[in-house]
Amino acid sequence: MPLGSDPLDELAIPDGTTVEEHDLVTDGDVIVGGQSTVEFGVRGHNVIAGERVQFGGHIEAEADCRLDMWSDVRDNVLVGRDAYLGERVHVGGRLMVSGDLDIGDDVDIEEGFEANGWIVIRNPMPTIVFVFVYLQQLLRIGEEEAAEEVFSELLENEEVEADPVVVPRNGHVSDDSWRVSTPATIGDDCRLHGNIRAESIAIGQRNDVFGSLRARGDIAVGESTVIHGDVTTRNGTVELADDVEVRGDVSCEDLHFHEGAIVDGTMRASGEMSMVKAGTHEHIAADGDGGRKRYHGDDDDDTGSETGAVAAGSAAADGTAESVGTTDSGVERADESESAAEGESASETDSTSETDSTSETDGDASATESPTDD
Repeated sequence: MPLGSDPLDELAIPDGTTVEEHDLVTDGDVIVGGQSTVEFGVRGHNVIAGERVQFGGHIEAEADCRLDMWSDVRDNVLVGRDAYLGERVHVGGRLMVSGDLDIGDDVDIEEGFEANGWIVIRNPMPTIVFVFVYLQQLLRIGEEEAAEEVFSELLENEEVEADPVVVPRNGHVSDDSWRVSTPATIGDDCRLHGNIRAESIAIGQRNDVFGSLRARGDIAVGESTVIHGDVTTRNGTVELADDVEVRGDVSCEDLHFHEGAIVDGTMRASGEMSMVKAGTHEHIAADGDGGRKRYHGDDDDDTGSETGAVAAGSAAADGTAESVGTTDSGVERADESESAAEGESASETDSTSETDSTSETDGDASATESPTDD
């Protein structure tokens, strides 16, 4: 993850993430932005939460757990290594820490806590704030390599290669819905419960989504994914790849679907609707670029010939078909023939005028005798 990007600017669900019995389970880290709500339990490698985050279940972290001030966990918190809790954090169950425990003032743990390492009670700076301030100071003094190492240790632990689950600020995640105001990206082989609401949605392959998809922008669904609900976008493009099954309606501005896709309901598109044949590999990104330029192989030739035929027909109706689709030389020849035709017409006009003048001078008899003499 590059330092120049905001790590909390989208909802990111990595490959293999599942929701099992009201738990969000992933092999990587879980990062939750401030003032977000996760209504079920969380199981991951590292669990990091910003200020005022609410968890509706328990937390199981294989490595570290960091909860900023005013966060609330309804059930137990189990930590494999170290735990860092900001001030006024509330834990509705028991806190079990295998390593060191660092907690701030007024932390409320209803069923007590246990730590095998050092226990430090103080009023620390919020964890997320401390991390970003530290990185900012390293970058200010030009220690970019050191900043990269710190960032890698925090978010990209060497022991885990899986991408983290990222819930952006003010997000809401539950069995009923996943609501964010940012783009949403879902990897491959995921199993999710709830309707997904986001700015735009990109879903990978072989997923099961037990809910509907709704976005302001574009929606792209990868191969062999099943959507148990409607797919709706207000002003975007919907792309359905091969073997996608939508068990509901599809409503969008532009619709591009593979011939192997299945839609159980009604398909509505206010703009263009096109079907992609097997053997094509073009992909429409979630931002919608390229959605209106879909030509493959022989389709280009067919499109070009049809366009040429229409142009020729229109030109023929106007009587200028000779200049349509010809080379420069052909156009010149056409111009020369038109000039020649104009010259012949001029000569005929001159001869006619001469004949008329002769007829007026010599009289009708001389004009009649001339063919007899020939």
